[in-house]
Amino acid sequence: MADTDQVPVSDPEAAAAAAVLDALNGTEALNATAKFVASPEGTALAYGSLVLMALLPIFFGALRSVHCSKSKNASDMPETITSRDAARFPIIASCTLFGLYLFFKVFSQEYINMLLSVYFFGLGVLALSHTLSPLMSRIFPESFPNKQYQLLFTQGSDDTKEEIVNYEFDTKNLLCLVIGAVVGVWYLLKKHWIANNLFGLAFALNGVELLHLNNVNTGCILLGGLFVYDVFWVFGTNVMVTVARSFEAPIKLVFPQDLLERGLGASNFAMLGLGDIVIPGIFIALLLRFDVSLKKNSRTYFYTSFLAYIFGLGLTIFVMHTFKHAQPALLYLVPACVGFPVVVALIKGELTEMFRYEETPPEDTEVKEESETEKKDQ
Repeated sequence: MADTDQVPVSDPEAAAAAAVLDALNGTEALNATAKFVASPEGTALAYGSLVLMALLPIFFGALRSVHCSKSKNASDMPETITSRDAARFPIIASCTLFGLYLFFKVFSQEYINMLLSVYFFGLGVLALSHTLSPLMSRIFPESFPNKQYQLLFTQGSDDTKEEIVNYEFDTKNLLCLVIGAVVGVWYLLKKHWIANNLFGLAFALNGVELLHLNNVNTGCILLGGLFVYDVFWVFGTNVMVTVARSFEAPIKLVFPQDLLERGLGASNFAMLGLGDIVIPGIFIALLLRFDVSLKKNSRTYFYTSFLAYIFGLGLTIFVMHTFKHAQPALLYLVPACVGFPVVVALIKGELTEMFRYEETPPEDTEVKEESETEKKDQ
């Protein structure tokens, strides 16, 4: 998270770039005094808005992840992250980041961002559609004519026929797709920060909802690995900075610090990368599902980790604002989101139970239920 005049933080930590590039660029250094200086009110509004926008997808995404874990609908099936996946993820992320760095060094930034804009346009429309779908179901009455559609694309014929795409949707989903497409066109044409945030919020909520950690151990491995990843690429090299500065895509939430002075046309942004929302968010969602599994009608670990996230993000903002230097948000978020729930589990004597909790994928649950039914019949 960061300011464009200072530096963005984290995975997009688009911020550390500004300070570095300003130091290297003589023109920018000479013109530094001409830059817009945000008022205390504008800065507070920007940071407060970013915190609120970060909390919304975590809170609602975690709630939706509980229903998602029980869903038997193929389109709502979560993607389960195992310990092996978690261990490999920082390495894959590092290779991807460095690959993008090389791409921006070799090829034209304009054409790369054009391709990325088209790619994220498609992803954003689908993500926003999936986010709005439950809301549309509540808005429209049951009497609304809701026709069913299916988009089927196959390869081969007869016995060798293989499904490539099998997408089922209804009239309400179609309306959500239209809304998503309108926002997408707005983003493509204007790159407006509100359109960016709508896509960013949809990506974050879908990530928290559909990416599931199978147990707390896996969560600790993932957060620990990305803790090192974030610190290394922000403080150890200029790779993260260069990519974040060059990368034009809705992979971060932004809010203008000059909104009070310039209205919706403001351009001096504070930023927060989606990785700083989704990564802690999927761990918080796991703890909510653990709370549900305890069947004690309480959400102790969810609220503890949620408050820990607020504390960690607040500390990130404080340190960045105090020292005027980009900060890897996971440096503060990971210890808070893992440490607070562990302390609570120690106090309640449920630490062993927490680390033994294993989430069963929906398809495995269905198989177990069928086998138990067969045993009863026999």
